[in-house]
Amino acid sequence: MPGADPLPPNAVLKLRLVRVMRLAAFCSVVIAAIAIFLMARGDSEIRIHLLIATALGVGVSVLLGIALMCLVFLSNRMGQDEPAAAQKQKDEHDPRS
Repeated sequence: MPGADPLPPNAVLKLRLVRVMRLAAFCSVVIAAIAIFLMARGDSEIRIHLLIATALGVGVSVLLGIALMCLVFLSNRMGQDEPAAAQKQKDEHDPRS
């Protein structure tokens, strides 16, 4: 007799999201470091405030972009988009429009 799954399907997807977000955090730190390196190399008179703002801006922007795209794919795999797709398909076949 097979045993029950230890994790529900949604929990597996959430664990995958956490793993991807860890990788995304690492990537955003690396990209921010590259941006700081390129800025520091370009000008001889750079203030520390500019470097901090650049690092935070680039890092947070990359992390936010990755997080939003992950949530789009996660909601698709969890089936959250199916009611909206069904409504759109119903509206396309409506003879009144």
